[in-house]
Amino acid sequence: MASTAIIAMPTDRRIERHQLPYFLQVFNRHTDKPIGYLGNVCEEGLMLISQLPLLVKAEFELQLKLPLSDGTRQLIDLTGRCLWCHEETSPGYYDSGFRLREASPEYLQLVAALQHYFSFHPLEASA
Repeated sequence: MASTAIIAMPTDRRIERHQLPYFLQVFNRHTDKPIGYLGNVCEEGLMLISQLPLLVKAEFELQLKLPLSDGTRQLIDLTGRCLWCHEETSPGYYDSGFRLREASPEYLQLVAALQHYFSFHPLEASA
C-alpha cells in the first residue's frame, strides 16, 4: 500500500490583496449613485462592469473617487459615450465600452499608474 504524504500549506497571506473594485467604483456625477466598476482603461476610453445594461449611444457623466493616502479622495470627472454593451458570461453582469469626450490629466495619470501596476517589470541582471 502506498503512503500518502500530506504537505502543510501556510495559512497566512504574505502579500496584501488589493480589492480593486472597491477602489475603482464609478459613479453618476450628478446623482452620486454608483453605476459600476472599472473593468479596464486606456487613454481614449474605459470598460465599465455593471449589474444593469447601459444605453448604447447615450452620453454619461461619470465620476471616479480615488482614495488618497491621507484619507481624502481625488475626484475625476469624465464624460463618455457608451459604444457597446453586452452581458458577461457571469449572469447578472454587463460590460460596456465607453469613448471619452476628453481625458483629463488626472485620468491619464490613473491610466499610466494602472498600466504600471499591472505590468511585468523584470529586474535587470547585475554583472
